[in-house]
Amino acid sequence: MRRFWFRMKDDSFDSRMRIFFDMCDRNMDGRITEPDIKQTILLSAFTNKLSVTQEEAEDYAAMIMDLLDSKSRGYIEVSQMGSLFKTRPPNSSSLSSSPTTQLPVVTNNGVQNGEFPEEQELMSRGEVLFRTYWRRAWIILLWVIACFVLFYWKFVQYRDRSAFQVMGYCLSTAKGAAETLKLNMALILLPVCRNTITWLRKHPCINSAVPFNDNINFHKLIAGGIVVGVILHGGTHLACDFPRISGADKTLFKQTIAMRFGYHQPNYLEILTTIEVASGIAMVILMVIAFVLATKWPRRRSAKLPLSLRKVTGYNTFWYSHHLFILVYGLLIIHSMFLFLTDKWLEKTTWMYVAFPVLLYIGERIFRAIRSGFYEVDILKANPYPGKVLYLKMQKPEGFEYQSGMYIFLQCPQISSLEWHPFSLTSGPQDDYLSVHIRTLGDWSNQIYAHFQEAVLSRGHSCPTLYIDGPYGAAAQDYVKYDIVVLIGLGIGATPFISILKDILNGVQAPPSDHRGLRERSLGKKPLKAYFYWTTREQSSFDWFRDSMKEISNSNKKKVVEMHNFLTNVYREGDVRSALISIIQALHHSKNGIDVVSNTPIRTHFARPNWFNIFSRLALKHRGARIGVFYCGPSNLARDLKGLCTKFSTKTTTRFVFHKENY
Repeated sequence: MRRFWFRMKDDSFDSRMRIFFDMCDRNMDGRITEPDIKQTILLSAFTNKLSVTQEEAEDYAAMIMDLLDSKSRGYIEVSQMGSLFKTRPPNSSSLSSSPTTQLPVVTNNGVQNGEFPEEQELMSRGEVLFRTYWRRAWIILLWVIACFVLFYWKFVQYRDRSAFQVMGYCLSTAKGAAETLKLNMALILLPVCRNTITWLRKHPCINSAVPFNDNINFHKLIAGGIVVGVILHGGTHLACDFPRISGADKTLFKQTIAMRFGYHQPNYLEILTTIEVASGIAMVILMVIAFVLATKWPRRRSAKLPLSLRKVTGYNTFWYSHHLFILVYGLLIIHSMFLFLTDKWLEKTTWMYVAFPVLLYIGERIFRAIRSGFYEVDILKANPYPGKVLYLKMQKPEGFEYQSGMYIFLQCPQISSLEWHPFSLTSGPQDDYLSVHIRTLGDWSNQIYAHFQEAVLSRGHSCPTLYIDGPYGAAAQDYVKYDIVVLIGLGIGATPFISILKDILNGVQAPPSDHRGLRERSLGKKPLKAYFYWTTREQSSFDWFRDSMKEISNSNKKKVVEMHNFLTNVYREGDVRSALISIIQALHHSKNGIDVVSNTPIRTHFARPNWFNIFSRLALKHRGARIGVFYCGPSNLARDLKGLCTKFSTKTTTRFVFHKENY
């Protein structure tokens, strides 16, 4: 026991190798046979939560024996096993997570460990932030200025009216807030007019100045402005204006606003029962319901909510409750027609604000309904994958054109004739079919998975009917703006980038006679290099895009695309628990060109990526380039990646521009 303890404390390779050898040597005779290696492979796979069959383990064990047992003795000894591990596997790299957090950076003057290169023309943090956020900044600034100008204009206007003598600054504040509410109730519809936004994206001048990728964020920002406006407008009326009207001096009331109330001074309850106030209160109640159900926890049916609330929340509840806006806009028009203090038509301006946005939105909904009626698609192939992911290959409707990175809405009448759900297209624009990958995360996706699974397993059942609507623009479309793109997907977040990878390869392989392809290349409309990083938790997730990965790898003759898979449930490279798997992975790939973990030509790295090291390599390799970083996944990592983009943009001449999928 004492000797074994000292061996465990010995960090030398020979000591560690001896311990590992003894663990494999089941009968302790100093020799490891092929069954011993097979057993160790199965145990290593189990430890790392990998799926390895008995037959595969036998093949891997035979491969190791063929390599080490050159004399065909039927066993190997510790020295032979040591020679296997002394050779660093070709796929080992610092891309995976490791205890080190800094990577040596090479400069013109040498190497500075953990430091960034001293280069010329480095941007300050302020300049980087300006370049990143200027489009958002001017839109928000314009919106804030418009709100303040309208508020001040109405505030001053009512300060000079006779009603001001009764209600004072409460009236001016309420009317100023009402004017901002009119503007925001008009603007909030524009970010969700998806067809209009998709059309505007096609115009380079507009797309370069307006941040269409933040349409949903702007929609939420305006909703916040509406909340502030409602509190100011409604709260001031209820807490200040109405008590002052009911409690005003009778003589002052008659001299100022008595005519507006039929020369009858109402009490507080009578004011609340008027059409103007009742419609306003009803409007606020409906808006509160829609707003609360649209927040993160209710919309995603968070486990943090009580069980009783989880039963009545979720995406469906959010979707249907959001359509209360139809009643809200109806009440808004009624509310604006029955004003206490004016009968002048020109002062009842609410309809002037909302007319165009409402008509535009109604037109969009009608257009979507008509278009989707023509886009009933035939299902060419349906595959339920592990992890409850459904792959659908659909016939491409005639005249359906799209760009890589776009998404479509799907509707299944067997589930609901009202619900439409967005999914990124994984097929390339040049493909003669459409494909999507659907991850089951809610009621609708679970039901459609069950319907197609039943159809696939029974083979007698026909596939459910599907309608599509789209295509619609997304942040990933902007990849054409960059010469170098970095595509980062977590789990099913890899979906929008599969189409982009296919499109990049198709653009590179365009024949010389293809004038359109040459024109796109000359205009810089296809990146010169793409890096794809896919991180997933389970080995079975590789089934989702295995065919696509093989197709991309086989087409990647000019090495334009560099792909990296990361499996987080495996111990990081260099850990003894994954050492044998790493050796087998390297040997099998060099022999057959196939990775044993993903079963694709793409090598799989173990554990989480070390993003600092990855960005360091990119900054060194592409000095002075402008790199577009596109991410689809949870928001936590998005913040880290955005921070790295800013950090490396300020410390190196490489410019990283971050984009996150958000629809």
